[in-house]
Amino acid sequence: MLPACGNGDDAAGANPSGDVTLVVGAYSVAKDALADILPGFKSYWKAKTGQTVSFQESYEASGTQARSIVGGFEADVTLLAMVGDIDKLVKAELVEPGWNDDAAAGMVTRSIVVLGTREGNPLGIRTFDDLRREDVKVLYPNPKTSGGAQWDINAIYGAGLKRSEKEQGAPDPAYAKQYLADIHRNIESMDKSGRASMAAFEYGVGDVIVTYENELLARKAQGVNYDIVIPDSTILIENPAAVVARNADKHGVREVADAFIAYLQSEEAQRMFAQHGFRPISETVSAAYADQFPLPADLFDINYLGGWDEVRETLYSKRGVWYRVLAGQ
Repeated sequence: MLPACGNGDDAAGANPSGDVTLVVGAYSVAKDALADILPGFKSYWKAKTGQTVSFQESYEASGTQARSIVGGFEADVTLLAMVGDIDKLVKAELVEPGWNDDAAAGMVTRSIVVLGTREGNPLGIRTFDDLRREDVKVLYPNPKTSGGAQWDINAIYGAGLKRSEKEQGAPDPAYAKQYLADIHRNIESMDKSGRASMAAFEYGVGDVIVTYENELLARKAQGVNYDIVIPDSTILIENPAAVVARNADKHGVREVADAFIAYLQSEEAQRMFAQHGFRPISETVSAAYADQFPLPADLFDINYLGGWDEVRETLYSKRGVWYRVLAGQ
């Protein structure tokens, strides 16, 4: 039985009273923000339609969640770490090809990859370069299971490209591969999700965690004292959400599922995401939180690496950079 928010006794879909249950399958990092956002949507939908929405929720590493939905978990809506995981659902004919045909291109949150250190930053970490030092033990999740980890690896590889560009006048993939290998040599732990990696770091494993900015901001807000280091060169993270159309249609909840995705992009929900450390996609909300989210000097996005199709081939294919780094090749 999935954990529920609200009245979890309803079966998935509409019930005889006209109320509705929405099944949410999300990546683990979104859990805390959704704890506030789901009640907000419930109130919004009740005022708009008179229907009471209940939620069944599942949280896993992004890749694990996508595989679970493909394998038969009947989520009506999904929030995942990256477009590639939504693409798996499109390929399985669960999500419609036009899922991102909106003003936000299907995205609901942004973040950046940052470095978390022990309080006071005792090792003097300033950039990804410092993670190459022999005295530094590093944590990031496993990109085979975690979309967040792929963002981490993309950030490190991209920072290597940026460094080679400054030194040599053009991005050098061989330099970037060695840059990634130098850092991976110092890996202390690779957990299955960003949330599990954060738990290991809090348990005392390692010196530096490579993670989402929002993860560290959320922990600091809860009283955990870490230093957040924003490298000059790092990647802009964009996280998508989509209606799992086949399931939503089957359960008779398509209207509310569509409305939920639209709500995630609303200013009300964007403010709640910002309060949990996510960078808003809304320009209005982003302006209101500008002081909380400084812009790195050399911020790049996935297009600097050629876009997701190129990244999947270059980094994560069977002979890609990441797997050659793992094999020590």
